[in-house]
Amino acid sequence: MKAWPILGILVVQSLLCLAHWLLYYTWIEFWWPLGPAADLHLRIVLALLSVSFMVAALLGFRYSNWLVALIYQIAGVWLGLLNFLFYAACLGWLADFVLLVLLPGTAHMQARPYLAEILLCLAVLTSIYGILNARWVRVRRVAIRLANLPPSWRGRTALLASDLHLGNINGVRFARRIADMVSRLNPDIIFLPGDVFDGTHANPDVIAAPLFELSPPLGIYFVPGNHELFGGSSHYTEALRRAGFHILENERAVVDGLQIVGVPYGHSNDPIRLRNFLQSLHLNGTAGILLNHVPHRLPIAEQAGVSLQLSGHTHGGQVFPFSWITRRAFGKFTYGLQHFGGMQVYTSSGAGSWGPPMRVGTHSEIVLLTFE
Repeated sequence: MKAWPILGILVVQSLLCLAHWLLYYTWIEFWWPLGPAADLHLRIVLALLSVSFMVAALLGFRYSNWLVALIYQIAGVWLGLLNFLFYAACLGWLADFVLLVLLPGTAHMQARPYLAEILLCLAVLTSIYGILNARWVRVRRVAIRLANLPPSWRGRTALLASDLHLGNINGVRFARRIADMVSRLNPDIIFLPGDVFDGTHANPDVIAAPLFELSPPLGIYFVPGNHELFGGSSHYTEALRRAGFHILENERAVVDGLQIVGVPYGHSNDPIRLRNFLQSLHLNGTAGILLNHVPHRLPIAEQAGVSLQLSGHTHGGQVFPFSWITRRAFGKFTYGLQHFGGMQVYTSSGAGSWGPPMRVGTHSEIVLLTFE
């Protein structure tokens, strides 16, 4: 393993350990008295939970079976709950300070258990809502007008489905749900701008089998995202290629006069390589759609004459307050249909989820584009 993944794992694991230490310290300070046996059990449980997600993720990259999937699902749910418990603990200490100022003596100490119970219940309820909300995949309908669009494309529909993250949490049943939704919408073409798979060791021929049954008249077009890269992109692309999907890795396809261009995640991070490739296509004057997993390098795409870029990756932030981070990184291009100069950009929040199987402050979606 290269040095940077190891460093990343160590940094993330250190942050998780700190978060669990805060939970432990808050617990013993707000819920007292705690006997020696209970304190020992609490330490053991939190110590195991602190490494659960990292262990589950590493197992998922190497093995594929029901036990690994179960461990990953439990760890993912705990990771999401930890997020809200962490902020509950921070709010608890803030509220405790306010009560310390307002109440005389040690009176604020008597309020600590009640304060902890309220915040704990809010964290649990928020997590339950997040799990249910993540499973509710909406259909968003968006009208698109492109200059120089071939007349035959007016009135046609395209289905955009990004970030399914098929793996240990979103399994074959999830793929079946998405396939059934897409079939009912009956699009003319399907665009998959990356992260169809979660990067785990799960068999792509099995887990994505329901998607292989889709057969829109104008085909299905896919570009690899960062999670396909994590799991070895050829492992996934070959499965999709065998199923009849069009894999666009620095390639262009012309479909009834409309140009469809795909750039995989790894190559889109190299601005010089991306610029040279797009400019070599001479897209100016004809409508062209770029499938690029991440909504970045927009000046390069716009200058090359791309009419519409379709992206995902951001999940809209997926779980509050991470939506603030994605907004800082991608600005208004974090989600939805936006304009960048003469180019339009649609960034989908994605159909699936990564890490915690939760969504709070965002929603899961597939998008039906109608060309006008």
